[in-house]
Amino acid sequence: MLLGLDLGTSSVKALLLDEGAAVLGEGSASYAVRAPRQGWAESSPADWWEAVLKATAAAVGRRGAEVTAIGLSGQMHGVVLADERGLPLRPAVLWADARSGAELAAYRGLDEDLGRRLANPPAVGMAGPTLLWLRERESDTYASARWALQPKDWLRMRLTGDAATEPSDASATLLYDLIADDWSYAAAEDLGLRAELLPPLVPSAAVAGTLEGEAATDLGLREGLLVAAGAADTAAAMLGTGLLRPGPVQLTVGTGGQVVTPKERPNPDPQGRTHLYRAAVPGLWYSMAAVQNAGLALEWVRKMLGASWNDVYEEAFAV
Repeated sequence: MLLGLDLGTSSVKALLLDEGAAVLGEGSASYAVRAPRQGWAESSPADWWEAVLKATAAAVGRRGAEVTAIGLSGQMHGVVLADERGLPLRPAVLWADARSGAELAAYRGLDEDLGRRLANPPAVGMAGPTLLWLRERESDTYASARWALQPKDWLRMRLTGDAATEPSDASATLLYDLIADDWSYAAAEDLGLRAELLPPLVPSAAVAGTLEGEAATDLGLREGLLVAAGAADTAAAMLGTGLLRPGPVQLTVGTGGQVVTPKERPNPDPQGRTHLYRAAVPGLWYSMAAVQNAGLALEWVRKMLGASWNDVYEEAFAV
């Protein structure tokens, strides 16, 4: 049996599958997104872990001994500053956080070719600008950090004890060279960021570690299970729907909303209107246009109309 964990913005989902992809169990658990100041968005990784335990227990039940591997996906762009062992040094800064607006000027000052290779318009909530903010305003915490991890990469380190990332998440940090398909250590240097904070890259489908003893005990699973590197949520959604060639377009609605289409080459939008990220499979990229409040707006409309989500889905599918 295979266990999938998706670390979303406000909840984690767990799915238990057999090797034929039949669903055997599922679970979910929510956690808070906090705004200590206007425009901020943070979550506690400790809350993430507690939610993972609850969702996994609901999905797996008494079949923990039968699980053979774990796969991961998760929200993009955020930053978890962690020590050598992966222990968080502060709450995670999420993709919806807008505190780093002033730091975008540093990106506009980069060499033109270097900026082109990052292949994305600078935006708040992405890891690079967030790290610049943390360096300037929480300098002691920044200086004591060993790793700057994406949310699902922090979860994997909590499972395995090993720090790593993969291209679909790394390419959305504004610290990744889309043309070379690797970290842009040159951009980190020019921005004055510590390149050693960036974890090692492994392929999305690679085994990134094995489930260590304490985490195995907490989850009710066997120690030593293989844990895949996984993928960013949008890249994982593309893989799940078979969006693996140029032409089709996919709309994804979660807390935010994204319109994506695959690309065979990493050609950035010269006008900076769309983002360009790596897909979960080698040799594939995707362009994405996004808004931050798609699901939030739908939830507001649903509540205003007094409708259940089942009502909303029935109306949508009737069109």
